[in-house]
Amino acid sequence: MDGSRQSPGLGPRHDASSRVQKSESVADKMAALKARVAAAIGSSKAKGGLNVGLHPALEDLGSWKPPGRTADSRSSPQRSFDSTKSPGASNKDSAPRGVGSGNPYYDEQLAAQPASGKQREPRQLIFNQKGKYIQQANALRRQAALEAMKKRIADQTRRAGIEEEMDMEKNFVVEAPPEIEWWDEGLVVDGNYDNIDDTARLKIDTPDSIITEYVQHPVVLEPPQERKAAPTKPMYLTPKEQAKLRRQRRMAELKEQQAKIRLGLVPAPPPKVKKSNMMRVYAEAAVKDPTAVETMVNRQIAERQQKHVETNEERKLTKEERQEKLAANQEKDAARGIHVVVFKIDSLANGQHRFKISKNAEQHALTGICIMHPRLNLVVAEGGEHSIKKYKKLMLDRIDWTENAPSRDRGARQEAAREWLSAENEGGELKDMSRNQCKLVFEGEQKTRAFRKWGSKVCESDGEAKEALSRTKMETFWTLAKSV
Repeated sequence: MDGSRQSPGLGPRHDASSRVQKSESVADKMAALKARVAAAIGSSKAKGGLNVGLHPALEDLGSWKPPGRTADSRSSPQRSFDSTKSPGASNKDSAPRGVGSGNPYYDEQLAAQPASGKQREPRQLIFNQKGKYIQQANALRRQAALEAMKKRIADQTRRAGIEEEMDMEKNFVVEAPPEIEWWDEGLVVDGNYDNIDDTARLKIDTPDSIITEYVQHPVVLEPPQERKAAPTKPMYLTPKEQAKLRRQRRMAELKEQQAKIRLGLVPAPPPKVKKSNMMRVYAEAAVKDPTAVETMVNRQIAERQQKHVETNEERKLTKEERQEKLAANQEKDAARGIHVVVFKIDSLANGQHRFKISKNAEQHALTGICIMHPRLNLVVAEGGEHSIKKYKKLMLDRIDWTENAPSRDRGARQEAAREWLSAENEGGELKDMSRNQCKLVFEGEQKTRAFRKWGSKVCESDGEAKEALSRTKMETFWTLAKSV
């Protein structure tokens, strides 16, 4: 394409007059550039590409000043480099991208704007302070050690029962009601009561329903209240009525004995002679020899007395038989129902009190435990109604809990025993137990025995006491006793 037909512009010209020698100075180059700009402005009537006016930055090219050491000259090295390009370069290489391709989005005004004066500054290096990560590691180690110490203290607290000492009792959790009761599981399809009004979701008239036309007669069981029913008490009689019945009974027995004697079935008994009727029974003999008759009467009286004693001894039970009878009665008493009583005692420093508690429990066939603790003592006893009644009377009435007696063992046993279980203090004097008392904490019935035998246990903390009672699921009695 001929260069004379090209429209004047800012691009490089290919004529000889527009060529710039390499030896030209910077001022000459800028003067040539201004001449081309002025020619372009005059030919296009101050119109740029795409019929857009020139950028305001190009209008003051006439007042150009020689470059100095300013911020603009330092920040725009690209413009200086572009101005030193060879004028013989092709228009395609020197023109910006999109000028000759008919790009509608190319804007010469915007393309002619100089680059921003503020260059991107490199980020400075930031060094970590000495010991930064060492401090972080030490902080993590201290935190881990603190957590481990908290866990260890919690385990020791749970083991030693310090939580109970601080009255930090656990709340009882009440379970949520089930979605469906067990007796309705076979009658509802969905497993809940959401669609209970929909008869199609119920198993009542279906073939697989548990409701049938047959009648099931349950097994007849003995009512439990009849087992525990007290026997009917006989009617009490006045002393006159009792004497009247005794006379009538003895008269009937005497008439029967006389009838047997008359019929010859039994021999006639010898006369019962006493000193009061001796002269009347032995009239003639007593007159002839009263000394011999009196000696004979005394011998008969002694024989009758001896026979009476022997008869009583024969009716008396042996020691083994008495124990068997007592055990049978206690077993019958326990079969009518097991009763439970719980007592709280402030101090058991007196050894006699500990002996009475254990001995009477064994004698009444009671099972349970006696827990001895520095702050309070708990006695749990279970057995029949009669045995529990006797034991309750012993604990609340018969034993004097304010009484103190010196310990019998003053040797190595006393030295090894706990100080709070000793009757003497450090000075060797008896402890003051004037405020010691026993309280009934709980009384009720249960289905079966929870303990197999009677025992005692010394506990130093609440945790040990609850652990001893947790085997029989009675640890709540300890909490109840502490609150009383």
